[in-house]
Amino acid sequence: MVEFTYTVKDPKGIHARPAGVITAELEKYKSEAVVIVGEKIVDLGKVMPFIGSGIKQNDHLTIRVEGEDEKVCAEALKKAFAENL
Repeated sequence: MVEFTYTVKDPKGIHARPAGVITAELEKYKSEAVVIVGEKIVDLGKVMPFIGSGIKQNDHLTIRVEGEDEKVCAEALKKAFAENL
C-alpha cells in the first residue's frame, strides 16, 4: 500500500473535468485507489461517486493506492492531482 496527501487547490473543488482525468489515469494501472477526506472513503475508479464526494478547495486528501503496480500508479496519480485539482 502506498499513501500520499494532497491539498485541493482548484477553487471549484472536485468537478467533472478533473474527476474524469484522475479516474482515467487510474484506469491505466492494475492497482485500486481510494481518496479519504474526513470520514469519507471514495473509490477513485468510479467517477460519479468521486464527483459527488463534496471535496472543496483547501480540503486535505489522503490517497491510498494498493496493487501490483501501486508505486508507479501512485506517482501518476500524484501528477494527475497536481495538474488538475
